[in-house]
Amino acid sequence: MVTARKPRGPGRRGGETGVRCRRSCPLRAAPAAAMMIHGFQSSHRDFSFGPWTLTATKTHIMKSADVEKLADELHMPSLPEMMFGDNVLRIQHGSGFGIEFNATDALRCVNNYQGMLKVACAEEWQESRNEGEHSKEVIKPYDWTFTTDYKGTLLGESLKLKVVPTTDHIDTEKLKAREQIKFFEEVLLFEDELHDHGVSSLSVKIRVMPSSFFLLLRFFLRIDGVLIRMNDTRLYHEHVPPSLFTEPNEMSQHLPIKERVCEKLLFPEKIDQNPTDSQANAPVE
Repeated sequence: MVTARKPRGPGRRGGETGVRCRRSCPLRAAPAAAMMIHGFQSSHRDFSFGPWTLTATKTHIMKSADVEKLADELHMPSLPEMMFGDNVLRIQHGSGFGIEFNATDALRCVNNYQGMLKVACAEEWQESRNEGEHSKEVIKPYDWTFTTDYKGTLLGESLKLKVVPTTDHIDTEKLKAREQIKFFEEVLLFEDELHDHGVSSLSVKIRVMPSSFFLLLRFFLRIDGVLIRMNDTRLYHEHVPPSLFTEPNEMSQHLPIKERVCEKLLFPEKIDQNPTDSQANAPVE
């Protein structure tokens, strides 16, 4: 499944372009090591990119009381073991609209009634969770892997980004260009070891170059000996410099090809193989 935001050409609102795409790729997997160890040092970073402000906030795991409250709100008997409810990566325009990525909205996209995996370790995992704070409650069906197709939360009131279908794709060749990285951040939103049977995690990272920024939101699921699943959302935004509108060579790299016509020139059927000799032997009047 691919969803995208169609890039705007140079002739519309300053020529800024952006594409968002999502990829889902289930694969078979062999057992792997335990989940990675993450640091919990709090940080808050802002970076300006033209009219955009990029904000990355990282802080500690949610407290138990807040986790229980959120679980009730989401109608889920349990949340991921490491739930970073205050972590966020935000991209906001000076006009107020934008997009952000947070754990709470991601869990709202977990489908509790479709695509739930029925494997042996699922029952053992749920039994371990039943011993906790929800043991006296009736356990409702829910996706114990926390699989989410979350693609971000749109920001703004009167002005908002509009998501529309498109056949455009992110130009990966531009991402291969050697450019200085002005800003980089990775934010973990949630992670769970699935009772030592694998790992389920959601993280988002962004890098900013002089000409563009590129974001990757990745949900990763590994159930040891069963499967690997990844849901990727990629967002690319390119800043078009003012020189683009005055330099034809620069402009040609950004303009879409509307029509392509290929032709070739054929020699005449009857052609003199020695035109030079013919002219030399011709009488001069």
